[in-house]
Amino acid sequence: MGFLDKMKEQAAVATAAAKDAAQKGQAKLDDLQAKRGSDALLRDLGAAVYAQKTDRATPATDAEIERLVGALQEHEASHGALSLGPEAPAAAPAADPGNGVVPPPATGTPLADSPPTGQTL
Repeated sequence: MGFLDKMKEQAAVATAAAKDAAQKGQAKLDDLQAKRGSDALLRDLGAAVYAQKTDRATPATDAEIERLVGALQEHEASHGALSLGPEAPAAAPAADPGNGVVPPPATGTPLADSPPTGQTL
Protein backbone atom coordinates (compact mmCIF):
# COMPACT_ATOMS: atom_id res chain seq x y z
CA MET A 1 0.00 0.00 0.00
CA GLY A 2 1.40 3.33 -0.99
CA PHE A 3 1.81 6.43 1.10
CA LEU A 4 -1.13 8.22 -0.58
CA ASP A 5 -3.40 5.23 -0.06
CA LYS A 6 -2.61 5.26 3.66
CA MET A 7 -3.30 8.99 3.84
CA LYS A 8 -6.64 8.57 2.06
CA GLU A 9 -7.61 5.78 4.46
CA GLN A 10 -6.68 7.88 7.49
CA ALA A 11 -8.61 10.84 6.10
CA ALA A 12 -11.68 8.64 5.60
CA VAL A 13 -11.43 7.36 9.19
CA ALA A 14 -11.04 10.91 10.52
CA THR A 15 -14.02 12.10 8.47
CA ALA A 16 -16.19 9.26 9.79
CA ALA A 17 -15.13 10.06 13.37
CA ALA A 18 -15.93 13.74 12.88
CA LYS A 19 -19.37 12.95 11.45
CA ASP A 20 -20.10 10.62 14.37
CA ALA A 21 -19.04 13.28 16.88
CA ALA A 22 -21.21 15.87 15.12
CA GLN A 23 -24.24 13.56 15.22
CA LYS A 24 -23.72 12.87 18.93
CA GLY A 25 -23.35 16.58 19.63
CA GLN A 26 -26.52 17.37 17.72
CA ALA A 27 -28.41 14.66 19.61
CA LYS A 28 -27.27 16.13 22.94
CA LEU A 29 -28.31 19.60 21.80
CA ASP A 30 -31.73 18.31 20.76
CA ASP A 31 -32.14 16.60 24.14
CA LEU A 32 -31.18 19.78 25.96
CA GLN A 33 -33.64 21.87 23.95
CA ALA A 34 -36.41 19.33 24.59
CA LYS A 35 -35.66 19.40 28.34
CA ARG A 36 -35.76 23.19 28.40
CA GLY A 37 -39.12 23.09 26.63
CA SER A 38 -40.58 20.62 29.11
CA ASP A 39 -39.14 22.59 32.03
CA ALA A 40 -40.89 25.75 30.79
CA LEU A 41 -44.20 23.91 30.39
CA LEU A 42 -43.90 22.39 33.87
CA ARG A 43 -43.02 25.77 35.37
CA ASP A 44 -46.08 27.38 33.74
CA LEU A 45 -48.29 24.50 34.86
CA GLY A 46 -46.98 24.83 38.41
CA ALA A 47 -47.70 28.56 38.40
CA ALA A 48 -51.25 28.01 37.15
CA VAL A 49 -51.94 25.31 39.74
CA TYR A 50 -50.44 27.48 42.47
CA ALA A 51 -52.70 30.37 41.44
CA GLN A 52 -55.65 28.01 41.54
CA LYS A 53 -54.76 26.63 44.99
CA THR A 54 -54.22 30.09 46.48
CA ASP A 55 -57.52 31.47 45.14
CA ARG A 56 -55.76 33.80 42.71
CA ALA A 57 -56.95 32.01 39.59
CA THR A 58 -58.69 33.81 36.77
CA PRO A 59 -61.52 32.29 34.73
CA ALA A 60 -58.94 31.32 32.09
CA THR A 61 -56.76 29.36 34.56
CA ASP A 62 -58.62 26.06 34.15
CA ALA A 63 -58.33 26.30 30.36
CA GLU A 64 -54.63 27.17 30.69
CA ILE A 65 -54.03 24.12 32.89
CA GLU A 66 -55.74 21.87 30.36
CA ARG A 67 -53.70 23.40 27.53
CA LEU A 68 -50.44 22.91 29.42
CA VAL A 69 -51.28 19.30 30.32
CA GLY A 70 -52.06 18.62 26.65
CA ALA A 71 -48.78 20.24 25.58
CA LEU A 72 -46.86 18.13 28.10
CA GLN A 73 -48.55 14.96 26.85
CA GLU A 74 -47.57 15.86 23.28
CA HIS A 75 -44.04 16.55 24.45
CA GLU A 76 -43.87 13.14 26.13
CA ALA A 77 -45.17 11.46 23.00
CA SER A 78 -42.40 13.12 20.97
CA HIS A 79 -39.50 13.00 23.41
CA GLY A 80 -40.26 10.27 25.94
CA ALA A 81 -41.40 10.36 29.54
CA LEU A 82 -40.64 13.42 31.63
CA SER A 83 -38.33 13.22 34.61
CA LEU A 84 -40.44 14.62 37.44
CA GLY A 85 -38.07 14.07 40.36
CA PRO A 86 -35.24 16.27 41.56
CA GLU A 87 -32.12 15.79 39.50
CA ALA A 88 -29.28 15.96 42.01
CA PRO A 89 -25.94 14.44 41.08
CA ALA A 90 -25.21 11.19 42.84
CA ALA A 91 -22.99 11.74 45.86
CA ALA A 92 -19.79 9.79 45.98
CA PRO A 93 -19.75 7.35 48.88
CA ALA A 94 -17.56 8.47 51.75
CA ALA A 95 -14.53 6.38 52.57
CA ASP A 96 -14.83 4.28 55.73
CA PRO A 97 -11.40 3.74 57.27
CA GLY A 98 -12.70 0.60 59.00
CA ASN A 99 -13.46 2.05 62.41
CA GLY A 100 -17.02 3.08 61.55
CA VAL A 101 -16.13 6.78 61.51
CA VAL A 102 -16.53 8.59 58.22
CA PRO A 103 -13.92 11.33 57.84
CA PRO A 104 -15.05 14.84 56.85
CA PRO A 105 -14.36 15.91 53.29
CA ALA A 106 -10.95 17.42 52.66
CA THR A 107 -11.06 21.17 52.16
CA GLY A 108 -7.48 21.70 51.07
CA THR A 109 -6.75 24.19 53.84
CA PRO A 110 -5.29 23.22 57.24
CA LEU A 111 -7.31 23.78 60.36
CA ALA A 112 -6.52 26.94 62.31
CA ASP A 113 -5.13 25.11 65.33
CA SER A 114 -3.07 22.55 63.40
CA PRO A 115 0.70 23.07 63.18
CA PRO A 116 2.23 24.08 59.85
CA THR A 117 3.58 21.28 57.73
CA GLY A 118 6.88 19.92 59.00
CA GLN A 119 6.48 21.32 62.52
CA THR A 120 5.30 19.62 65.68
CA LEU A 121 3.58 21.01 68.72
